Amino acid sequence: MNRMTRDQMAARVAKDIPEGAYVNLGIGLPTKVANYLPVERDIFLQSENGLLGMGPAPAPGEEDWELINAGKQAVTLLAGGCFFHHADSFAMMRGGHLDICVLGAFQVSVGGDLANWHTGEPGAIPAVGGAMDLAIGAKQTFVMMDLLTKQGESKLVEACTYPLTGLGCVSRVYTDVAVFDVGAQGASVIEMVDGLSIEELRRLTGVPLAYAAQPQVA
Repeated sequence: MNRMTRDQMAARVAKDIPEGAYVNLGIGLPTKVANYLPVERDIFLQSENGLLGMGPAPAPGEEDWELINAGKQAVTLLAGGCFFHHADSFAMMRGGHLDICVLGAFQVSVGGDLANWHTGEPGAIPAVGGAMDLAIGAKQTFVMMDLLTKQGESKLVEACTYPLTGLGCVSRVYTDVAVFDVGAQGASVIEMVDGLSIEELRRLTGVPLAYAAQPQVA
């Protein structure tokens, strides 16, 4: 079975971010989306540590380590970009001023519930950060994640078994093998990688999946 690379996943998410959107990219995999946003679209990236107007990652050797995102990665600032107090950043996130946030996840339910801050395992380090504020405050929450854990278990589930970040907040899930819409009507498959059948995808996830045939992911 073909799988999308991390960069292909990021490019697929970037494709769905519209002109004029204000967007927060979560720590980890979602930060890659910044490198694939179409240059012809005006899109405003916000970071919870107090940045608005972030650009793509700097070229090697051109990093300014006083200009970082919430994940402590060096970033660039586009013309007109600005930085401000952490509290003002959270006011943006909680106040409904972001159109989209893109987060990673341990689990997403078919109803759009999100679990991404703690597995509940003894010794696991909880790391909620601003995820709860983003998941509920943004107008849309997208999730990027591998479909399966290292143990082969689906991260798209009927009901989350890990501590919840937010209820019914996720609208779209981008994985390495398929793109799903989730919500009150359950999960539906938007796209799949070439060579993967809906029957196999249903077997992998173990959850009911609606499917409307669309062009497959390259």
